[in-house]
Amino acid sequence: MGASTSTSNPSLEAQEQETLASASLALPLLRAAFSRSNGSLAEALSPPPAAFRSDSPPVPPRFHDLVARLGPAIASLFFSDVGPAGDAAGWLGFLRGFNRCCARVPASQSLALLLRVYAAACADAGAPCGLQFHPDEDGAGGEGKVVGELAPGEIAVLLWMCWVMAWSGSAPGVSGGQEGGGKGEPVLLPDVTHLVLSALVSAGAVADDAGVWGWEVSRGGKGVKVQEFTSWVLSTAAGLGNCLSRYVQERFRSCAADPVEERSVSTGNTSSCNPDVYLLTRGRAWAISLSLRNTLSEKFLSASVIGMDTEDLLYRSSVHGKGLSRFWSCVEGYKGPVLILLSAFSRSGGDNVDTDQRWGIGILTEEGLHNKDTFYGSSASLCSTYPIFRMLPPSGKEKNFIYCHLHPQIRVYEAKPKPVGLGFGGTIGNERIFLDEDFSKLTVRHHAVDKTYQHGSLIPNQGYLPVEASVLDVEVWGLGGEATRRQQDMYKKREDIFSEQRRKVDLKTFGNWEDSPEKMMMDMISDPNAVRREDR
Repeated sequence: MGASTSTSNPSLEAQEQETLASASLALPLLRAAFSRSNGSLAEALSPPPAAFRSDSPPVPPRFHDLVARLGPAIASLFFSDVGPAGDAAGWLGFLRGFNRCCARVPASQSLALLLRVYAAACADAGAPCGLQFHPDEDGAGGEGKVVGELAPGEIAVLLWMCWVMAWSGSAPGVSGGQEGGGKGEPVLLPDVTHLVLSALVSAGAVADDAGVWGWEVSRGGKGVKVQEFTSWVLSTAAGLGNCLSRYVQERFRSCAADPVEERSVSTGNTSSCNPDVYLLTRGRAWAISLSLRNTLSEKFLSASVIGMDTEDLLYRSSVHGKGLSRFWSCVEGYKGPVLILLSAFSRSGGDNVDTDQRWGIGILTEEGLHNKDTFYGSSASLCSTYPIFRMLPPSGKEKNFIYCHLHPQIRVYEAKPKPVGLGFGGTIGNERIFLDEDFSKLTVRHHAVDKTYQHGSLIPNQGYLPVEASVLDVEVWGLGGEATRRQQDMYKKREDIFSEQRRKVDLKTFGNWEDSPEKMMMDMISDPNAVRREDR
């Protein structure tokens, strides 16, 4: 009844649409965007012109045309009934279109809208696409459904399109390369091979075996159905569902601010054009941001666009040296979220892991590290960073999140000494991940030994037997920001003062040496037969 009443009464429907839209973006900002973009909504919803390049896999020939058709596709799908700026019906149509793509809806529905935009942009650009849109048969005005299959190359193009949408919002008002007529360097797209491979393995299109190390997107192969792709997104990369609404809001926000000046800035200083040199590449940072649903997602999203701030790098074994003591000297006192990345390769060719194949895993914790001989922590997540990306959040059954134990300064006899090293999940002596004291050997066990983190393989072709690997590199990134770094600096300075005080010996605090019991004992040892007067 409410729907029919609002349809017959335009003013009442406008109020309902305004209330719904204000939950996503402020109404004054929307009115400014509507007045400035009226007549050129396709241009307002288009990303800044730029040239894009990729080291691996190569950029498809039609990718730039697809990006250029992104704005017209969104305008035709959602804002087709927008009228003139001074018309109330035009404002109502603008609100309807905005709410269709930006209102809060289930994640599967928002992903379906994104796939519709991708299919429409591909059709306009002449790019290959295996998706089709089927409208509702009853004609009730629903969104319909998207069916079909995505080939590996199409998944890579879809992921790149989503990254460009995030890039245009995180680095707004930029243009670069020859496409936009600017002098900036082409924007370097992140490597998304680990995400494409994750989707294919999840759908069963690629086997989780030795073949994943030599797999390339350009090889092609079996595709992924829309339902399987949706299941993978909801379980691994839920942030993809928010790409469309986030992009439209950022475009309107930029349009309302200054639609002319917004396109006159060069990308020379706003986007990374250099190759990745750290374990935390821009592609891996973006994958982590898609899997998170907290404030750290924005941190990793920014890192995927402009790279991580090198001041946030707390420890790198190739720079600071390997070993738990060197590691602890760099991370001690940091009371904020950290990301630990490990790169290793299998040392022996067993039945369950292939020989000399590099792989990477990571641990994301929202609290600092502490030197304890027991497990501690309130929340953390494990992830496989390459060659396949997986995120394993807490299971909620146990709380054996982190184990970090160094040799005590004052050693005492222990009948059963605790292991020295870094551990995550499992139990003491049977950790799911354990890094030894010298940072030379990494042990990864099957998820059956662990009830803290969710089940899943951290290494391709992982079996039930423990995997021992040689460590190549270790990185620790601090995610707490400048305030947390200042607190760590203050902690280190305070510890340095205490250490210096412990080194100094104030002789004035001691009594007279001639009357001290230490001198009497020394005299007795030097000449025990000497005659001494007994004091009475």
